[in-house]
Amino acid sequence: MKKLLFSIVLLSFLATNNGWAAGPDTKKEWKPLFTESLSNATYDKEAWTYEDGVLTASKDNAIWTNLIYENFILELEFMNDKGTNSGVVVYCTDRDNWIPNSVEIQIADDYSEENINQHPRFKCGAIYGHLGPNKENVVKKAGEWNKMKIICKGQRITVTLNGKKITDMDMSEWTSGTKNPDGTEIPSWLPKPFAELPTAGYIGLQGKHGNAKISFRKMKIREL
Repeated sequence: MKKLLFSIVLLSFLATNNGWAAGPDTKKEWKPLFTESLSNATYDKEAWTYEDGVLTASKDNAIWTNLIYENFILELEFMNDKGTNSGVVVYCTDRDNWIPNSVEIQIADDYSEENINQHPRFKCGAIYGHLGPNKENVVKKAGEWNKMKIICKGQRITVTLNGKKITDMDMSEWTSGTKNPDGTEIPSWLPKPFAELPTAGYIGLQGKHGNAKISFRKMKIREL
């Protein structure tokens, strides 16, 4: 009997200290990317408003997190206007000069006259200028809400739009700042090879670009 009790106690100790027994959930919780008061954001107060759960931009200014994120899942919904050209920015290390110092996941109204003939690298869900989505016309037409999920784990970035995984990038393959791995040209304003970019930084949402609005809601993040 004593041996049996000792075995039970020993097994309980080993389980607790080696992590294979049932215990509290250690997964990190979902948190809002931005609070409705925007107290956890850096932004132009004349450019962004948050009302009734919807974040809307009226100027071409980005809104930024105050925290730096590395490995995470980001989920949000967005609604395009006709001709929208916006984006979700990750791994940003310089909020004042973010374009060459970050990775942008493109948000666009692919059906508009301005965007319909764009190369896939500039379509909605693309890693802007670098890698186009593997499916076309996944984004809904202007005026409808879209669901986007972005997973960033080190140099791996995946994008799911309206339930379809459309973009999967391994940044380590982008060793040039002028040519993509498939030989296509990278825009001149994005000269830094993705393979050399840090994989931790601020997260931002690009504001109104041109005359087309962009709106976001249900923005949440979970660190991995």
